[in-house]
Amino acid sequence: MIKKLLTEQAEQYEEMVEFMEKVARSLHSKELTVEERNLLSMAYKNVVGSRCALWHIILSIEQKEEGKGNEDHVATICKYGAKIKSELTKICEGILTLLDGHLISSASSCESKVFHLKMKGDYHRYMVEFKTAAVRREAIDNTMTMYKAA
Repeated sequence: MIKKLLTEQAEQYEEMVEFMEKVARSLHSKELTVEERNLLSMAYKNVVGSRCALWHIILSIEQKEEGKGNEDHVATICKYGAKIKSELTKICEGILTLLDGHLISSASSCESKVFHLKMKGDYHRYMVEFKTAAVRREAIDNTMTMYKAA
């Protein structure tokens, strides 16, 4: 508990994600407490939020450089953008796996189940921002399905 609070105060959200994942996996078939759910949600939201903000900045810079005809810069920016997309995918898939594998099935209260289903919808929605084509369409459909289920 102390480590959770310290990582939160120090804004060490990536460490907080790791720690809260361990907590969630160690519970086996018990649901998270309200505090634990909120810490997990806050950690993931901050980790994903910072990368989504960076993704939007990268897209803006890429468009400006394309407009200037700076193909070398565009190539470098695209490479970095691909790295950020990969990180976002890994983070989103991580929480979706945790939700599907542990959290939703162990939710015994309606409040907990709704919280986790909404959270699942949120991370599919984040994927809509940076995925393309069929994967994006699937993320949109999954978002709507989870929000309706919640």
